[in-house]
This record gives sequence, C-alpha cells and structure tokens, in this order.
Amino acid sequence: MPEDYETIESDVLVIGAGGAGLRAAVAVNDSGQKVIVVSKSLLGKAHTVMAEGGMAASLGNVDPKDNWTVHYGDIIEEGVYISSWKMAEILAKEAPSRVLELESYGALFDRTPDGRIMQRAFGAHTYRRLAHLGDRTGLEIIKTMEHQVIHRDIAFYDEMYITNLIKEGDRIVGAIGIKMNTGKIFLFKAKAFVIATGGSGRVYKITSNSWESTGDGIGMAYRAGVKLRDMEMIQFHPTGMVYPPGVRGLLVTEGVRGEGGILLNTKGERYMLRYSPEKKELDARDVVARANYREILEGRGTEHGGVYLDITHKGPDFIKHKLPAMYQQFMEFAGVDITKEKMEVAPTVHYMMGGIEVEPQTERSNVENLFAAGEVASGLHGANRLGGNSLSDILVFGKIAGENAAEFAKKSEFGKITPAKVKNEIQYINSFFREDGKNPYDLIDRLTSCMSENVGIVRDAEHLKKALEIISELKKEFSGVGTKGLIKYNHGLLGCLELSNMLVSCEAITTCALMREESRGAHTRSDFPKKDKNWIRNIITVLGEDGKMKFEVKPVDEMPGEYKNYVKPEVY
Repeated sequence: MPEDYETIESDVLVIGAGGAGLRAAVAVNDSGQKVIVVSKSLLGKAHTVMAEGGMAASLGNVDPKDNWTVHYGDIIEEGVYISSWKMAEILAKEAPSRVLELESYGALFDRTPDGRIMQRAFGAHTYRRLAHLGDRTGLEIIKTMEHQVIHRDIAFYDEMYITNLIKEGDRIVGAIGIKMNTGKIFLFKAKAFVIATGGSGRVYKITSNSWESTGDGIGMAYRAGVKLRDMEMIQFHPTGMVYPPGVRGLLVTEGVRGEGGILLNTKGERYMLRYSPEKKELDARDVVARANYREILEGRGTEHGGVYLDITHKGPDFIKHKLPAMYQQFMEFAGVDITKEKMEVAPTVHYMMGGIEVEPQTERSNVENLFAAGEVASGLHGANRLGGNSLSDILVFGKIAGENAAEFAKKSEFGKITPAKVKNEIQYINSFFREDGKNPYDLIDRLTSCMSENVGIVRDAEHLKKALEIISELKKEFSGVGTKGLIKYNHGLLGCLELSNMLVSCEAITTCALMREESRGAHTRSDFPKKDKNWIRNIITVLGEDGKMKFEVKPVDEMPGEYKNYVKPEVY
C-alpha cells in the first residue's frame, strides 16, 4: 500500500465541483488568488444537473409585481420561520444579478415573446419566478460554469476523493486526497478552504441524488470541529419516478406541475383539491409530498406504489418543447410516452436543508478559514426549501464563499503541517485493506434501509429510537469493514470511506429528528403533529471533546422589525 504522497499548494482549495464549487473557484480566481478545485467525480458531472426546473429570481419579467421582498417572504414562510433571515435577504436581493451574470457568461434561457428571460411558476412561490431552459436548467448552469473555469485555466483535479481535513490548532491546514483513477495520494496545502460537496441524500434507499451525495463534506467538517445545523430537515420531493425499479426515485421535475401537470389517484380524483384547494399541485413541496404519501398509504396508489402525474392535456408539441428531458427520461427508462400517458410518481429524498452552519455575509464556518456553500451549507432554507432556490443558492453563496475565502487567504500564511498527521491519514486509508474485512456495501444497504424505514417522510419516537439503535450497531461493525486489491479504482475502499461519513449524517439526522418534538416543514412527527412556537429554534450538532456527538438548541436570530412586514405572521 502507498506511503508516499505528492504535495500541492494553493491559496484556496475548493472541494466539490458542482455549481457552488465552480462559482466559488471563479470568485477566488477573479480576486487574484490561486485556487485549486478537487472533485470526487468528473468535471461537468455534478448533482447540480438534477435541479431541472429553473433558478428562482425576482426579475419581474412575467409578473411585474414581483420583487426581492416578496421572494424574501416566500423563503421565510416556506422555511417555516427557522431560516436565517439574513441569508434569505442576501439571496432574494442578489439572485437576479446572478441570473444576468449567467447570461453574460453565455448561458441560454427560454425567452418571453419580447425577448426577455422567461419565468415559470413553481410551488409556494407567490409569482412566476423561475428562469429556465426547458427542464435542463441545472445542466446549462454546470456547462456554463465549467466553461468559465476552463477559460480561466483554473487548476482542476477530478476523480479526487478527499478523505479528511488536517487541522492544527484552530485552523485547517491541509486535506488528504486519493486520485481514484491512479491510486496516488495527495496532500493539498491551502490558506483557506471551501467545502461545496453537496448533501447526504444517498443515506436513504430511495433518492433523486446521484452517487456522489454521501455526505462527505459534512463528515470531514464534523470531524474537524465544524458545527452542523438543522440536520433533521430532509426534503422529500413529491415526484420521483416509481418504475422500473432501477430508476426508482429519479427526479421528475417540479416543472411538470409548474407547466400545468396535475396529480391523480387510481380513482381518477385530482386529490390536491382536497389537500390544498387554493394552491393545489403548486403548494409547498412538503405539503404535496405528504399528500402523495397519504394517497399511497391509504390504498389509492398504483400497483407500483405511486400516484399519477398527468400533463397529456397540454399536447405533444407543448410537452416536447417545455419538458424535453422528462419526455426523453420516461421514454428511455420506462417506455412511457408522457404526451399520451400518465407518469407514475412517489415522494423521493431530494435535498438536505441541514449542513454546515455558516455566517450569512461570508459563508464562514466556526473554524476561521473553512467556508461552505451550496447544499452542504445550512441556514437559508430552514425547515423546507423553495423549489428553484437551490440554483440561486449555489451561485449567490458560491460567489460569496469564494470572495471571502480569497480575502482570508490574502492576509494569511500557510499553516505548518505535522508529518505525523499526514502519515496517520495514510495509515487510516491503508487500514481498510484486509483479507477478512466485512463488505462495506452490506452495511451501507442496512443503513439506507434503516433510514428509509424509520426516518422517512413521517416520523415517530419509536421508529427514530429504533434507527439510532441500528446506527449504533453499524458504528461498531464499521471497525471491521475492509477491501482487497489495489488502491486504484477500488470501489470497496470508496465504500469504506463513504460509510464513515454516512454514519455521521445518519446519527445527526435521526437524533435531531427525535429531539424536535413537533411537526415543522419537511419534518413531520405523527406523535407530535402540530407546530410548537417553542420550537422556533435551530438544533446545532458538533463533535464533543469526548468524541461523541453533542447538541445545542438555540433561538432563531430575530429579523429586523421592517422585515416582518414582508412575511405573513406565523399561525399556531
């Protein structure tokens, strides 16, 4: 097994190459600092592409009454009043500029008849607000930002799995990475670090998340003493594919409902008229997801365990123009022509509102030179995320994280790295190579089943406690996992490393869900079915000095008085 490593230096290291990581890298570069981007996957292959429906920004091109204060109010209300008001303000004010910036970079958007950027309706938005390119908006953003990174000749290491951060005193000084396609080990030294690794959706059995989303950034940050926030808040998207089994959970964009799609049960009832008479299919994601769940649970679902999403009434030309990716996805994977047939859909794990707690104006964590942006960061979305805000989030806060990491680097020196710490990390990697090791994917299968069965869309104390027991047992068994062969392209090794991070996310999600004895946004407790005003609070998770997970409950920061005028009063 390898003992040697190559050292690479940069002013800022960006870990993750989705929209947030690439926008952060551009910001660092444009601030005059040297930046390196590392990615678990290939450049251009990021979970950002799964944000298909559009990017929320109050341009007012379709509904002129829209403005940042209305968007702000929608964010706070959808987050059920536990969002960071300052992050909501920053996003609502800056999202239009990021859309226009994308356009200046060469991104394409659908247009209104008079040539402005078209905006579509989306769940829980007061106005039509999502700038889009058909149903491939995330892909367009990734392509655009990838071109910007290449144009600037920003150094990039793909298929590079970061195993851990190295901390000396109160600062991060380095990161250890494995180049999976060569087996070579790297030490990345930097003055500042940006984590943009996405969420932990893969800790669930049925998810729209791509294979990379195993909570790596959350795990490495937690081990470095970084505080996590709102980890119990997991968004279940109302519509994931149901059939065939190989694509179960794959996202069916909210753009289908935004363009007029309706939900039906097997009786032919448009049941959202019962659950949400005013907003119907375009109510908040948690509302629609729970409605779908209940219809299935009460026996009005399909034979494959779903409900029907129907947009056939809009006609073939409209569907193929507005939703080309969905048309292709169903034809290729399910043999379903959505211009003539209904789609079978069911709730799927889609997004984490929880993650690294950051300072709104800088995206800095409680560790002074560690910044975070995108889904791995927490605070903006509170108890539930507005559809379309994920793409706004990655670009608004990716830019802010990159700029502030660059400013920190300008005023800093490289930290000293103790050779023994690097050696210990390499020994940790090598420790997984053993003849008698348990298959990590057996444990991952049990862990994801545990989360789906016990920490799902509707929760209760009995199942949450059962999940914690299983997680505790899996943590003990983790010491026995291993793999054989060489380090190069070793998926068994990757499974061992990912499992360590997945266990961190699962323990935090489940414990925080057990602590929050109410129902709020995406967090639904059948044994505490109502909201509780005493829970307008955030749960903070941190690694204790004794090596155990610690929790703190703190009040939400109170917004300025004038901002309360932009938000409907909370009702209990």
